[in-house]
Amino acid sequence: MASDLLQRIVAATGATVEARRQARPLAQVEREAARCTPHPAGFRAALARRGGFNIIAECKRRSPVNGLLRADYAAADLARSYEAAGAAAISVVTEPTFFDGALEHLDAVRSAVRLPLLRKDFVVDEYQLAEARAAGADAVLLIVAVLGDRTAAFVRRAADTGLAAVVEVHGGEEIDVALDAGADLIGVNSRDLRTMSVRPEMCAELAGRVPAGVTAVAESGIRTSGDLARLRAVGYSAFLVGERLVRSPDPGEALRELMACT
Repeated sequence: MASDLLQRIVAATGATVEARRQARPLAQVEREAARCTPHPAGFRAALARRGGFNIIAECKRRSPVNGLLRADYAAADLARSYEAAGAAAISVVTEPTFFDGALEHLDAVRSAVRLPLLRKDFVVDEYQLAEARAAGADAVLLIVAVLGDRTAAFVRRAADTGLAAVVEVHGGEEIDVALDAGADLIGVNSRDLRTMSVRPEMCAELAGRVPAGVTAVAESGIRTSGDLARLRAVGYSAFLVGERLVRSPDPGEALRELMACT
């Protein structure tokens, strides 16, 4: 694997977005988006509930590290099982080149469940925000390592589009960027997107950097209810879990087991 996978993903995303823009001009996507009614406040509220674990359960077909995660992948079926098991929200990975995602997966999930939805992708262009709303998302992932000093502009544009923004960080300096951008949802990802290695202790190390009033979401490396309990003890109120569930024979039951220690 190349040493900087993130750079490769961003380059591929830029090309993909441009091709989609040629096929569906922004004005057309914005008309489609205007017919949708996202609920960003509902997404935020779902992650801030007290008691239990507020889990964003993820629909993801493939990982650049672990390959195909589920041979019979059907995002809508996964989402239904997550909703029935008590997920707070659902994340749908839509990146096509490295994760086998698609906007059609998000459309299908929106038709299948009533839970708040997060479009999880590598956002590099405001076009993707309009796409997210048109496909039924309530929130989008914005990655500081991708957007850099454009983060604040994208947070504002997401709000203007009617979407909540989960601003993803991988270190203390990136938390400062997220806070300066006005983020009220910060996802701390213990996975280095350049190498895809996971350092589980990162979430605990950075928990104290997220101030009161900002919802902290722990991402990656969560395997057990004990992991959830430890992360909640240091200040996290929401948790994004993907591969642990997707690879299970019964994803809904795996989610119930994960939430058993409340």
